[in-house]
Amino acid sequence: MKEIAIIGGGAAGCFAAANIADAVVTVYERSGQLMQKVKVSGGGRCNVTNDQTDIAALLANYPRGKQLLKKTLHHFGPAQTRSWFQERGVKLKTEADGRVFPSTDDSQTIIDCIRGEMHKRAVRVWSHKTLKAITGSEGNFKLVFADDTTVRADYVLLATGGLLKPDQFAWLHALGHTLQPPAPSLFTFNLPGHSINQLMGIAVPLASIRIGGTKITTQGPLLITHWGMSGPAVLKASAFAARELAAQQYEFNFTVNWLNDMTEEDLKAHFVQLRREKGKQLLSSGNPWALPKRLWEYMLQQAGASADTRWGDLPAQVQQKLQSALIRDTYLAKGKTTFKEEFVTCGGITLAEVDPTTMESRKVLGLFFAGEMMDVDGITGGFNFQHAWTSGWLAARALSDKTVATGIQ
Repeated sequence: MKEIAIIGGGAAGCFAAANIADAVVTVYERSGQLMQKVKVSGGGRCNVTNDQTDIAALLANYPRGKQLLKKTLHHFGPAQTRSWFQERGVKLKTEADGRVFPSTDDSQTIIDCIRGEMHKRAVRVWSHKTLKAITGSEGNFKLVFADDTTVRADYVLLATGGLLKPDQFAWLHALGHTLQPPAPSLFTFNLPGHSINQLMGIAVPLASIRIGGTKITTQGPLLITHWGMSGPAVLKASAFAARELAAQQYEFNFTVNWLNDMTEEDLKAHFVQLRREKGKQLLSSGNPWALPKRLWEYMLQQAGASADTRWGDLPAQVQQKLQSALIRDTYLAKGKTTFKEEFVTCGGITLAEVDPTTMESRKVLGLFFAGEMMDVDGITGGFNFQHAWTSGWLAARALSDKTVATGIQ
């Protein structure tokens, strides 16, 4: 039987191993445990995928990799992912925001399912194995590990995850592959010493963020933390602006519209209406946009509005400052903070060098890729795992077909 070496025991590598037929498959994992990111993802619940099945809508959730995903997701998308797990006894549930989790709310359920399929296929696992070099091609690969052990394989699947340090992957260049420079994605914005940090814990259900100097605008819940700002709106912005923010060494301006998509013209008109209809009411008694009370009080303070000011007596200069605070609240971020276990790296293998129907290298026959080590990354919501399942499944299918095509026994 053919010998297949899978480098990387994360979601993509293990899912591929669980789907390869008629082969001797060995997974080489650099740590001591398989699928560690699966274990901690989603707060330990594992956001398996998303219920979005329209391909065009799905692609909007990937800052990079659309050209590849446009072709791969048609073969194995969210619907196929759900079926795969459900056919193996995993019950899934969909939450209001479209994220799909195991009904157990336990990521171990997903791990056990994949490990069960790997066991059925007698997949071998070697821990603490870091690849140092690779030579050869289809039918005759030689792998050298950091402990100076060597193995041979007929086919190799690389699923090492994000390429954090390009110099550690010189062997990819030696094979003729090029890498898009890696950069962190999905991180929160640091606002060291800013007074708004005193409002930590306050969340706004729907706000929008614009990254200064770009056209990048994102929407979603926004959370104020003790170090700055987080929440889906911020994480999405960090993903789509990953390269730009890295180039600025994470010192950049961003603007918050606390009213999401309200325009300046509409806001001005609303203030005229408020003056007319609520002229005798105090600004501090409530706000017409249902913002959190502490945030509204903070805005009033920043605009210089006293607590006993009435809507009808609001000075023009104070009104302008308040309007600006509501829809053009600008901050200078200095640094980033990794968003827990959702850390993702953009960059990786140049997609033009990968066959999207098989995940096979266009440079080296018999060499395959899966998961985050390609230049594909998504926002939170199950999209990165979906790419892992999709690319792992396609690689597994192609590798299984190789048995018939080559006749290797």
